[in-house]
Amino acid sequence: MSTTAKGFTQDLPPKEGYSRIQTERIPLRTVLGGRKVLGISLFCTVIGHYVYYTQWKRIKRESVEMRSAQFAILPFLIAERDRGLLKQVKRNYADEKELMKDYPGWKVGTYFGEPIYKTIPEDAFVEPDSFEYFAHTEPDEMDWKSVLRQIY
Repeated sequence: MSTTAKGFTQDLPPKEGYSRIQTERIPLRTVLGGRKVLGISLFCTVIGHYVYYTQWKRIKRESVEMRSAQFAILPFLIAERDRGLLKQVKRNYADEKELMKDYPGWKVGTYFGEPIYKTIPEDAFVEPDSFEYFAHTEPDEMDWKSVLRQIY
């Protein structure tokens, strides 16, 4: 028992005693004051509005330019579409002529010699519907979505 008692030391309070328990409020250290924070936020708001306004003007200017370009190129696109339509109608006319060459009395563009449209002049162009337009194409090549969209 004497060996264990020698290595043991009692844990006692410090000689001058424990320090006081702190109960009063400790104020936080402020990095920026209220006026500085308000000034910084106001500065950021003004700069943000300026940047937003300049970008808005740029986007508006580019959209006007793109709209002008679209308006400028639209007649050419419509003309190309019409040109393609007329080329396909001409091909259909030639294919019908080739297909019905052995049929006696068949006149291309009529139904057994009778004009299809009786109320319009002979030289007027009637835009064909999708079935007439794709009459001599392979069924796999036909755009069925556009055909069905015209019907329904």
